[in-house]
Amino acid sequence: MRGRRGDRMTINIQEHMAINVCPGPIRPIRQISDYFPRRGPGPEGGGRGCGEAPAHLAPLALAPPAALLGPTTPEDGAEVDSYDSDDTTALGMLEFDLLYDRASCTLHCSILRAKGLKPMDFNGLADPYVKLHLLPGACKANKLKTKTQRNTLNPVWNEDLTYSGITDDDITHKVLRISVCDEDKLSHNEFIGEIRVPLRRLKPSQKKHFNICLERQVPLASPSSMSAALRGISCYLKELEQAEQGPGLLEERGRILLSLSYSSRRRGLLVGIIRCAHLAAMDVNGYSDPYVKTYLRPDVDKKSKHKTCVKKKTLNPEFNEEFFYEMELSTLATKTLEVTVWDYDIGKSNDFIGGVSLGPGARGEARKHWSDCLQQPDAALERWHTLTSELPPAAGALPLA
Repeated sequence: MRGRRGDRMTINIQEHMAINVCPGPIRPIRQISDYFPRRGPGPEGGGRGCGEAPAHLAPLALAPPAALLGPTTPEDGAEVDSYDSDDTTALGMLEFDLLYDRASCTLHCSILRAKGLKPMDFNGLADPYVKLHLLPGACKANKLKTKTQRNTLNPVWNEDLTYSGITDDDITHKVLRISVCDEDKLSHNEFIGEIRVPLRRLKPSQKKHFNICLERQVPLASPSSMSAALRGISCYLKELEQAEQGPGLLEERGRILLSLSYSSRRRGLLVGIIRCAHLAAMDVNGYSDPYVKTYLRPDVDKKSKHKTCVKKKTLNPEFNEEFFYEMELSTLATKTLEVTVWDYDIGKSNDFIGGVSLGPGARGEARKHWSDCLQQPDAALERWHTLTSELPPAAGALPLA
């Protein structure tokens, strides 16, 4: 487009846009596939190397072909493991201490802190608390709970929770379940994660420190939402779990501390009802009004009944009361001491909380406590015993105080 010298050259809008927008030759648009190696049908990959970029493109930092398409290496396996670990730590970590005191029959659980908990609320935070259960036999009777920390994913509790009446048999067979939950005032509390610690990992009088990742625990679906086949599998798993835990497994309703002593001077059995711990709550307020009854069976004359006073609104009552049964040692060897704990109610039948029988027909610690009492006269022997949901036949006919 030429003009005479001194004349102003005019350019139309089309030529102006072409000059400004396309000042040079038009190049093809890069495609995403150009940045990745390709294998062609031929032995050489179609004339182009596996990791070689097109000639008209600038060289890029491509990963080696072996790392993309080659066999799995140990580094790949490490990445998978770390991914699984990251998936687990997404729930958070819990730091706590455990101490078993054999002398006082107590298990001290110090809940220290948690880090990186999973957000459960709309604000991206949570209101976490920790609750403890002893397995098998988890119920409200042996549940302990910390306070709730508000709006945090890194709560600090520094709380000490104590189980009383823990024996060496419990340390051998029981598992402590530590659950972290999110408190929700408008709906049900939400489960975040849990940790299960076999108590056999503890040594007496030695504090053990833990800092463990929380794990998911997938519950079985409710029977109403399962098919017949799944319900059968669920029932089978429950029966298998009960078989593994032992025959005749009963629900735990708390612990009771008893003292037995046969007095040679007074010629009789002295029974001390000292205290109870972690009793099952029977009232709507979350407590019970417990008292203890004792019988020496068989009781032909029906004169062996003794009863403590009622302790109001507590799950850890202290009685410190003693009862005396006048009887020869040879006759006492054929008797069975039945101890039952009841919840006192006004105007209606009292609720059975739990019981234990000590005698020649008992099992485990109850039988050992009874035999030690007969073999060691004039010695006061204190032992903790587990209260179960089994109601003695004779006590079942005596629900009233």
